[in-house]
Amino acid sequence: MKAVHFGAGNIGRGFVGLILHDAGYELVFADVNAELIDALAASTSYDVHAVGENSSTRTVTDYRALNSASDEAGVIAEIASADIVTTAVGPNILKFVAPVIAKALEQRDAGLPPLTVMACENAINATDVLRGEVATRLEGGEAASALSRAVFANTAVDRIVPNQEPGAGLDVTVEDFFEWAIEAGPFGGNPPVIPDAHFVPDLAPYIERKLFTVNTGHATTAYYGYIEGATTLADALSIPEVFLEVKAVLAETKALLVAKHEFDPAVQEAYLEKNLVRFANPYLTDTPERVGRQPLRKISRHERFIGPAAELAERGLPTAALLRAVGAALRFDATSDPQSAELAELLGRLSPEEFAQQVSGIEPGHPLFADLVGTIRSVDAFR
Repeated sequence: MKAVHFGAGNIGRGFVGLILHDAGYELVFADVNAELIDALAASTSYDVHAVGENSSTRTVTDYRALNSASDEAGVIAEIASADIVTTAVGPNILKFVAPVIAKALEQRDAGLPPLTVMACENAINATDVLRGEVATRLEGGEAASALSRAVFANTAVDRIVPNQEPGAGLDVTVEDFFEWAIEAGPFGGNPPVIPDAHFVPDLAPYIERKLFTVNTGHATTAYYGYIEGATTLADALSIPEVFLEVKAVLAETKALLVAKHEFDPAVQEAYLEKNLVRFANPYLTDTPERVGRQPLRKISRHERFIGPAAELAERGLPTAALLRAVGAALRFDATSDPQSAELAELLGRLSPEEFAQQVSGIEPGHPLFADLVGTIRSVDAFR
């Protein structure tokens, strides 16, 4: 069995790659980072250190690495004969991965089993996005016969992978908790062999539970921690005021998840509390600056703050804590993050009403609009 994985960074090596390795797949990493690919190609193994209550170390072997920028033909050939293709590149990069997958499907022997394609990104239905990008690059689009040579399945992935210590090389430190949920429907009762993943009939609740609990809570901790000058997320959560704001945000997203997906309130509360423990893991030295990067994406319409806040407002439920967290995100001005400068420029150039519409996708007349505009207007006093 062979799996091609786009994105040889920390998440690719320390989460998706590790699980596929443990499932018995020969791994082929594809990335445009020449230095990283060269290091992987010259190595025979790397270690994944899981830290927390159940610490462990796993060694990953039996992999190869290809530069998808300079050796596109090689990557295409690998995909054409692979069993699985996965990505961990970021939702905005999927459009650059799609042409390579499309060319591989055109070359793939029609007698082979369908290629499993899964985008493992922090975005809702990212694989659907990838499938759409692939289809547009095939002659015939959705009607192309090559499209039937693949099965596209959405996934929900969850593992905190912090910035790595200098000198770690290819080794990766991750938290000891992880979850990989995959929608079962596209496989028609014959899912791929991935023992550490679980296949579910309806993925939407799992995706939103993760996005609106883990990602929303993680980013909230980062933005308030940044304002408070905290060094790590664990330090940030130890500040009572930060902890209370994070807890308040997660109480609001819990209310949405219970109302929308009929999660048992006690089960969701336990999941919420588990994630507060995860954020406070002292072994993870993630910084507010790293976790808070790309604030414009994080306050966009279907992301971790505006997405749940909009749905709560539509249901007449409270959104005050989420909007306070948006306000904290608008004060994020890390010099290491180009989007911070772009955020500041937009706040200076657009009116609060224009910002709400153009950046966060909330139009006048939406029940969240007035309160969101008020939040944006209030941030001017801090910048």
